[in-house]
Amino acid sequence: MTEKVTGVRKAKLYEALISFIGLIAVMAIGIGVYGTDPHIPMLVGVVIAAVMSLKIGYSWKQIEASMIDGISKAMQSILILAIIGVLIGIWMLSGVVPSMIYYGLFILTPKIFLPAAVIICSITSLATGTSWGTAGTMGVALMGIGHGLGIPAPITAGAVLSGAYFGDKMSPLSDTTNLAPAMAGTDVFTHVKYMLNATVVTYIITLVAFTVIGLNYGSGAAELGGIELIQNSISSQFNITPLLLIPPIVVIVLIAFKMPAIPGLLIGIIIAGAMYPIFQSNADFGNIFSAGMDGYESTLAVGAVESALPEGAEIDAASLETLLSSNEDLESLKNFLPEGTDYAALEKFVEKKGDFEAIDDLLTKGGLNGMMFSISMTIIAMMFGGIVEMTGQMEIIVKQILKLVKSDAGLVVATEATCIFSNATMPEQYISIVVPGRMYAQAYIDRGLHPKTLSNALESAGTVSGVFMPWHTCGVFMEGALGCPAWGPGGYAVYAIFNYVQIVVTGVMAYMGLTVAKMTEEEKKILAETGTVS
Repeated sequence: MTEKVTGVRKAKLYEALISFIGLIAVMAIGIGVYGTDPHIPMLVGVVIAAVMSLKIGYSWKQIEASMIDGISKAMQSILILAIIGVLIGIWMLSGVVPSMIYYGLFILTPKIFLPAAVIICSITSLATGTSWGTAGTMGVALMGIGHGLGIPAPITAGAVLSGAYFGDKMSPLSDTTNLAPAMAGTDVFTHVKYMLNATVVTYIITLVAFTVIGLNYGSGAAELGGIELIQNSISSQFNITPLLLIPPIVVIVLIAFKMPAIPGLLIGIIIAGAMYPIFQSNADFGNIFSAGMDGYESTLAVGAVESALPEGAEIDAASLETLLSSNEDLESLKNFLPEGTDYAALEKFVEKKGDFEAIDDLLTKGGLNGMMFSISMTIIAMMFGGIVEMTGQMEIIVKQILKLVKSDAGLVVATEATCIFSNATMPEQYISIVVPGRMYAQAYIDRGLHPKTLSNALESAGTVSGVFMPWHTCGVFMEGALGCPAWGPGGYAVYAIFNYVQIVVTGVMAYMGLTVAKMTEEEKKILAETGTVS
């Protein structure tokens, strides 16, 4: 936690509650009542926290420094957000993601797709240690495959997230998997081994749930028609070849061999950019820069209309937009079209217009600008996190929670609740592990609990819960990468089964004594002497 600034008093409980309750109230009104984006409500929360900090005795210069410090802690996340946006845009343009979707539609079937998606993302994230990299690569492709199989996007997104966060939580290559034991006072392999019991139970529940959900899809003809339409649409826009699967394979291998995520992703971008003029016809090198900045824009619907026009004929942009957006019958639109138009082809287009538009939405993704929503949200959220951490407003609330804890299992559940609260109010995954880890470490020692009990609790809630919050770095990234909101009618939150079941299972197993481990006298001695115990 940030070192306290001298010359000011500690925050009082009511002052801290004003900051946190104020933020929650403004977010609830802004998002829940008015349906606004979370940025401005979060900024109002920053103002409330800053005002309370001034009341406590901090100067504006100190408050400003705390905001900058908070943002600096999320800079790696911000850089990855930017790079993933560029990667998705260029992988779309070069045909990498379309090829993954195209071949995936041959392999996967609706009945097995959802559990298979969980397993595929689990393997990828175990090998790479990153839920973000998994969702931004395999996740994007699986969203497309799920669409082709007739599976709703929120359900596919839930399967992707479940697998991605399983690996993020269990992989020794993951930042959080290394951070949690470091905060608790144990080593990473002891930590991973101890997490197995609760995590395996959660994983089995997740696979069973998605297997049952998958039985509701895949009636046959309709799905096969959708698959064929998507495959034909992809092959009409891109030259598809197995060689275009090289960039994601290279990225996975590089990160599996412990290359940091940022250079690994950049190499994936460079390889895909180099393959673009080789494999895509009429490639313009300048398109790489455009796709990296603004993403790839699919024009399948436009192409379907233009292909029905007589050779050499053109249609003005206004007329084309009218035709694409109109729900009227074709006869009423003939005045927009030149003589010689193939009306039979247009009739087919009108019949399938919704499908064409859905595929365009599927393939129109990526770009640095596409990630600016997420990046700006991260910056504002971390301003709030920096203030409440430096001024001790989070610490005073946690101390009050500890007064209510009566048992070892209660301490585990309190730790999980604090991690979730930290993710909601200081919305960065690492902070949700670092802050509660530092605050609760002594309480676990005082009760004679092994540090792996704390590290397990930190991971079981801190790592997995941020994805449920649209203003959290994980939430904003996943919404942007998967093209699916966290909440609402089309939200993935209900289907992120692994994430919320893991929190519950760890808590229940704590009361059963299965996620609570006591230290021996020898282990207590080692911990006191070295600060860590295996």
